[in-house]
Amino acid sequence: MLHSISYKSKQFLWLVFKLAIVIGCCYFIYDKIAYNKNIDFNRFWSFLINFDVFSIKNVLLLLIFTSFNWFVEITKWRLLVAKIHPISWLTSGIQTLSSSTLAMVTPIRTGEYGVKILYYPKTQRKEIALAAFAGNLYQLLISLGLGIWSIIYLIKYFEKTFISTVLFIFLAGLLLLVIVLLLKKNIPFLQRWFPKFLTKFNFMREEQNRKAFLMSLVRYLIFSHQFYFLITLFQIDISYIDAMACITSMYALTSVVPILPIFDFLLKGSVSILIFSFFKIDPLLVITITTLMWVLNFAIPAIVGSYFVLTLKPNTAS
Repeated sequence: MLHSISYKSKQFLWLVFKLAIVIGCCYFIYDKIAYNKNIDFNRFWSFLINFDVFSIKNVLLLLIFTSFNWFVEITKWRLLVAKIHPISWLTSGIQTLSSSTLAMVTPIRTGEYGVKILYYPKTQRKEIALAAFAGNLYQLLISLGLGIWSIIYLIKYFEKTFISTVLFIFLAGLLLLVIVLLLKKNIPFLQRWFPKFLTKFNFMREEQNRKAFLMSLVRYLIFSHQFYFLITLFQIDISYIDAMACITSMYALTSVVPILPIFDFLLKGSVSILIFSFFKIDPLLVITITTLMWVLNFAIPAIVGSYFVLTLKPNTAS
């Protein structure tokens, strides 16, 4: 009897927890769009109307970018867990989208790990968490790598006070790359400090790592060019090279700042305004684009994933 009551209590608490996540996520999305102090909503809406953003052609193109972005991410997750627990593409999509919902309201996307491991037996959860870490690490390395070169390209536009930030990003990216290379070579010194981590991290073959890294690069190219498409849609006068340098610099600068993804577009918006200001771009146009990017690539997937959060049943197998 007591066991039955305890089980029902756990089920009820689990339901309340899932509802709280979904409601909280939806509220934050609504709040950041409707009551964002950095955006005059009337002007924001007029921009969307005046530049014909809602035309069938433009909506389809933007949704195609978003769909391909998440298609690659879903495919990458399926690849990352293939040697641990093979899953179908549909299952990978459910796990990826549901994890994006909780990631939205947790620092540095930690909720993503928490949701993904619940789909797997307890004995596999460490490997699953490391697979998720590997996928995010590849994305970070690409952001830093491309961003560093873009920052170097744009240095001529920066004020002297900004040089310290450039150097910090460069050194941080270089340090991260060195650490990854050291881990790859299994240096004895690091093995003494991180033996369990190193042992678990070697569960993926080199071919699998290369494919996951390539998918991260493809995904980066997709969403960065979606950003560029919005720049052309809003008729911003800037060359392709300069625009891509600004976009990749923005992603590099914001990728090293631990922040709730729900506030991600505010951070990207402020950094983008700073970088694009060197090309005399209207700040409201920039914040409009970063807001649209956030809605398309974070808010919409999180809302879709909220359904899968509500239907999630943790794997209790040992």
